[in-house]
Amino acid sequence: MRSAGMIGSLSTSAAAASATSATWASTTSVSTSGKRIHREMAELNVDPPPDCSAGPKGDNLYHWVSTIIGPPGTPYEGGIFFLDITFPCDYPFKPPKVVFKTRIFHCSVDSSGNLSLDILKDGWSPALTITKILLAIRSIFTNPDPYKPLVPGIACLYLADREKHDQLAAEWTLRFAK
Repeated sequence: MRSAGMIGSLSTSAAAASATSATWASTTSVSTSGKRIHREMAELNVDPPPDCSAGPKGDNLYHWVSTIIGPPGTPYEGGIFFLDITFPCDYPFKPPKVVFKTRIFHCSVDSSGNLSLDILKDGWSPALTITKILLAIRSIFTNPDPYKPLVPGIACLYLADREKHDQLAAEWTLRFAK
């Protein structure tokens, strides 16, 4: 009997140690990701990418707001596009979630603002930074990829009638981003 009680006591202690270990691991993970986000924020403040800005929304280090100004020579020229960036607790091992809050007529952005960009999915690497992400997002304004669209109808229009596509994109920019 005594040994059965002792085994029960050991398994209870093991469960408690396991729970403590899990808590310690997640706390350490958050701390590591927080340090990385702080470092990237400092780098972004010192050397921001052209026509881009980003920073925490309020006091939440893991939820940022970003703006990208539509590049000259594109149908998005002069538009101010707002994005929400949410960092996971295991950042940089998992990519942030980026959503356009400003409506945009683009084959890589759906009506809910979801963005299709390889580096935010399968092409993610912990070596990527928020600055590189902003530059990649900015590049879709000048170099859309109609062959890997999130919105096939807009991609088809881009390929079939570029002038009509650009006219609609400019109208949406004027209506929603200025």
